[in-house]
Amino acid sequence: MTAINAVTDLTREGDVAVITLNNPPVNALSQAMREGLSAALAQADKDAGAKAILLICAGRTFIAGADISEFGKIQGGAGFKEAQAAFDAVGKPIVAAIHGTALGGGLEVAMCCHYRVATASAKFGQPEVNLGLIPGLGGTQRLPRLVGVPKALEMVATGKPIGAPEALSLGLIDEIVPGDLKEGALAFIKTLLASGKGIRRTRDLQEKVTGDFSAVFAFAKGQNMRGFEAPLDGIKAVEAATTLPFDEGLDLELKTFLARMASAQSAALRHLFFAERKATKIPDVPDDAPTLEIRKVGIVGAGTMGGGIAMNFANAGIPVTILEMKQKALDHGLDVVKKNYDASAAKGRFTPEDAQKRFGLLTGTLKMEDLGDCDLIIEAVFERMDVKKDVFGKLDKIAKPGAILASNTSFLDIDEIAGATSRPDHVLGLHFFSPANVMKLLEVVRGAKTSKTVVATAMKLAKTIGKVGVLVGVAYGFVGNRMLAARSNEADKMVMEGAFPWDIDAVMVKFGFPMGGFAMWDLAGLDLGWVKEESHGETLRDLLNEAGRKGQKTGGGYYDYDASRKATPSPVTQKLLSDLWAKKGVSPRKIPEQEILERQIYPMINEGAKILEEGKASRASDIDIVWLYGYGFPAWRGGPMFYADSIGLDTVLAGVKKYGLTPAALLEKLVAEKKKFADL
Repeated sequence: MTAINAVTDLTREGDVAVITLNNPPVNALSQAMREGLSAALAQADKDAGAKAILLICAGRTFIAGADISEFGKIQGGAGFKEAQAAFDAVGKPIVAAIHGTALGGGLEVAMCCHYRVATASAKFGQPEVNLGLIPGLGGTQRLPRLVGVPKALEMVATGKPIGAPEALSLGLIDEIVPGDLKEGALAFIKTLLASGKGIRRTRDLQEKVTGDFSAVFAFAKGQNMRGFEAPLDGIKAVEAATTLPFDEGLDLELKTFLARMASAQSAALRHLFFAERKATKIPDVPDDAPTLEIRKVGIVGAGTMGGGIAMNFANAGIPVTILEMKQKALDHGLDVVKKNYDASAAKGRFTPEDAQKRFGLLTGTLKMEDLGDCDLIIEAVFERMDVKKDVFGKLDKIAKPGAILASNTSFLDIDEIAGATSRPDHVLGLHFFSPANVMKLLEVVRGAKTSKTVVATAMKLAKTIGKVGVLVGVAYGFVGNRMLAARSNEADKMVMEGAFPWDIDAVMVKFGFPMGGFAMWDLAGLDLGWVKEESHGETLRDLLNEAGRKGQKTGGGYYDYDASRKATPSPVTQKLLSDLWAKKGVSPRKIPEQEILERQIYPMINEGAKILEEGKASRASDIDIVWLYGYGFPAWRGGPMFYADSIGLDTVLAGVKKYGLTPAALLEKLVAEKKKFADL
């Protein structure tokens, strides 16, 4: 065996030169990997005894992508262009043996080879678009030559991977190996050499990149890619495969890739990529901290949230017991869950048998004692402190020693709730977002006495049930809703100055949110937290509730809704607001779009700075992840704190003062020191 470098080995098995790449944990295509691969190819090509070359990876996967940590840094040695040239210079058949994932640069390396074999479980994809990039190692030019233009467009523009069976049917791979991958690959090479087929360079394949694809491009360009720049650039690069000679197409691709790498959108998306991984790291809780085993979960409340929360655990194969006070409420809750599962099965997300299996993990009960053997009990009842404390006091008496008690509260004080128990070290908040079985965010709320073991368990559990867990501290609204409240307060002020709800929402949608704050209220229900006895008709929301307009569920709230729940500005709301202005003596003014935007975004950033000051979030990037997955902040802007850094904290501070808000001390400090949130 010859060690080419630290991540590349070259051996010979009979008449096959075997290049093995080993760059744990995922064989990222780093500079060292590119250099080792280029050198190994050249050496294997010179080996007179080798008739073919096998490229294979050690560890749990083939090359899972480029080394993103290198992006934006000055590189020496073999670059993307040199790596491709190394393959083209070889005069012997090269076969890639693929297991795990071949993504991004990994798939591009595989397509530089002349043939490809894979395990049945292997996955293939070009996910660069998720980082605001396009493929840069020939993916937009080689992929359409192998799978055809329509499929290449789909894979490049959406980033969605495909499995081995589909890859085989498309021509991306040549064989699925049923047994040992290396043995199967060597057998494939033996057959290949005997057939005399020899070298088949992907760059020379033309059959699938000819013809008129204008209709395909028109369709692809019309897809929902609002705000994202990379998908359209990827489409244009794939189009070049049909109109330009191969080398010119490669040059266009690389030029576009480098431009995208330098773009603000890619910087934002790469920030979020790393931020999501950082969020799993708790400063005072080591990665190897002990965790508790969660084998059974109890849910108190079979309503919309309780049922959705239960589905997360059932989907992960964890049995759930759901408690309700009345049989009718329990039956209704379980029926809703059953319909959700049936609907998912009908859409092909999983089989009817799988749907039944998941639903079968749910058990309903009217007896709290039936939760006594649960390892985790989550309360999802009415958002009132007295109600929650009563529930926790009762749970404390029936839950087994060591069981974790969690609240799904959106706003309330976890420490006060924990005080109703004899086990405050085993109490925390697990704030799911609605719909709980869909939304990816889980705010893990750490109380003053919550143990590190319980925190570590909750963060691990978030991953188990497919959530992105972010640790937050106890404060009214925690992180997400606290910042949302600051934004909503300013929106309400603008409504009382002359802006209609749809004026404000339109600016937020234009900024990149899927919907504005008032439309979001209509979706959630205007009566959420509203108390009729305490309403005096002093706000637009009060007036709407008093008029029976509670949002989408009643066909009208801030907006009017048709049978398909399509929103239109409401004349009723407009009249109520105009009357309210008259009552309050308001002379309404037309508020400019830029002012609306600043008064919606700056209060959030300012509140985020206060959250960091108080230690309620571990890092600014955690706040960005909360807003990405919990509230639909446009990913290509990187989250509120990253966005603040990008426009300048001095600009934010000036705006906060201009609109009469109290600046966070941290914001003022960072501006004075000419620093960013990223520097914390």
